[in-house]
Amino acid sequence: MSSCRDLVAALTAVLCLATPGWAAKPAPAGAAPVAPVYEGIGRAATPSEIAAWNIDVRPDFKGLPKGAGSVAKGQDVWEGKCASCHGIFGESGEVFSPLVGGTTKDDIKTGHAARLTDSGFPGRTAMMKLSTVSTLWDFINRAMPWTAPKSLSTEEVYAVTAYLLNMAGVLPDNFTLSDRNMAEVQQLLPNRNGMTTRHAMWPGNEFGGTTKPDVQGSTCMKDCGTEAKVASFLPDFARNAHGNLAEQNRLVGPQRGADTTRPSNPAPVGTARATAVAMTSPVVATAVAAAPQALGLLQRNGCVACHGVDNKIVGPSFRDIAGKHGARADAVAYLGGKIRAGGSGVWGQVPMPPQTLSEDDAKAIAQWLAEGAKK
Repeated sequence: MSSCRDLVAALTAVLCLATPGWAAKPAPAGAAPVAPVYEGIGRAATPSEIAAWNIDVRPDFKGLPKGAGSVAKGQDVWEGKCASCHGIFGESGEVFSPLVGGTTKDDIKTGHAARLTDSGFPGRTAMMKLSTVSTLWDFINRAMPWTAPKSLSTEEVYAVTAYLLNMAGVLPDNFTLSDRNMAEVQQLLPNRNGMTTRHAMWPGNEFGGTTKPDVQGSTCMKDCGTEAKVASFLPDFARNAHGNLAEQNRLVGPQRGADTTRPSNPAPVGTARATAVAMTSPVVATAVAAAPQALGLLQRNGCVACHGVDNKIVGPSFRDIAGKHGARADAVAYLGGKIRAGGSGVWGQVPMPPQTLSEDDAKAIAQWLAEGAKK
């Protein structure tokens, strides 16, 4: 954000110098210096505009809205909107890292997650590392569910936070989390005493930290390597795993993103490598697919995070879906409805949350599935 403000300030200064009549208002004689005000440029942000952006919640709970949500309500929201990525009990690592696990009742007493320093423990869950409950609440509020960020109500955010803490053994089944008892819950986090401030990354020393950075950079100021050797690279078939990066970057600034629908180093037509890429790469296959619109929609709407064309990830492969339902007389209507409404029980117990794409986009994907999910 600071770079954006600097850019605006620089452009404003140029305009003021170049345009007659646009000059800073001088301060009265003897008055303290004030920020320049330019005629005809911009306006002060309204309180409602500021409030719309100022939604973060600090560790001291400043910014936390009034509200409450029960563990029972959180379970309902979790199974409908969260479990498809994180698992029914928050322990799944299929899509994202596990959220729950690795903490004990002793950790709740001490405030230190003992297994964080246990080299024999297989992984690190979010609950093992979490030191402030406000971080959990704030992230859920601003970023979840990842297919529709900021779509949860305040009650749902409180409820999901309570349910996660319940699965971690922190809160009982009948608990209702609210702005009034959040500070009390903070004192039960398994790793509440595990946070360090000895890194000079806080705004100041108000938390007892240090002003000396923990990274000095002294070792890389001499005897540096003169030649970098590539130890690994991203193969062509994986370049477009999360959609075309060129379409996911902002239109301003230096970063445009690589066009990941194309191989990073195209081989001459007719060579063995070019043939192999054409035969195996989903990137190239997508470019020449019979239904590029549907494949593009699947990538843009995050469907490929849970479904592969030929392989099961969290949910069934698109080919399996086509094989099961493609022969129905109402296949397009049925599949389009299932995409938008979500559901569970057809392919197992992990639910698929409702999707927010338009009816036309859902129909395009359903038509592709009904025709066999061909590349």
